[in-house]
Amino acid sequence: MSKVGKKPIIIPEGVTVTFDGAALELKKGENVVKMDVLQFVKTEIGDAADADGVMKNAITFTIDSNTKQAKSNWGTMRALTANAIQGVLGGFTKVLEIEGVGYRAAMDGENLVLNIGFSHPVKYEPRKGIKLSVEKNAVTVTGIDKAMVGQTAAEIRKVRKPEPYKGKGIRYRGEVVRRKQGKKVGK
Repeated sequence: MSKVGKKPIIIPEGVTVTFDGAALELKKGENVVKMDVLQFVKTEIGDAADADGVMKNAITFTIDSNTKQAKSNWGTMRALTANAIQGVLGGFTKVLEIEGVGYRAAMDGENLVLNIGFSHPVKYEPRKGIKLSVEKNAVTVTGIDKAMVGQTAAEIRKVRKPEPYKGKGIRYRGEVVRRKQGKKVGK
């Protein structure tokens, strides 16, 4: 039995959830997330008890069969739905820091322009639903889809990963780069 899958998701006020049999649609204001329900998973929208035992409007998931794939999909569907609700409410953010002498980022309309030691500037065009902003040496990636925010941040970081000798490159905020020792002079 899935420990994650059996927990109901309490629907916050202001969030509208509709289920048409094959897909869930979560909406709050202009933020809309549509997601297909995974195979073997049944979705129900109704009353469920929260942690205090109070009945609230919630989404619950159950499974059709007792196979390994059904159990995997059960927990995955619950986690994806919880992330979608959090995204609709406030969105997700990843911050990338640029380190290196002369390394900088700037915005050109919606596109990100990176000057990071190459002979040419690197342009990055974000996907629909992702907003990029630059402040000093930090690039902020925001959006309502957690996977898309993470993928975009990974693609930007991939342009110039931090190198282990001087630590120059693009890294996530808070990422620790293990430094290597340079050449040693023999005696």
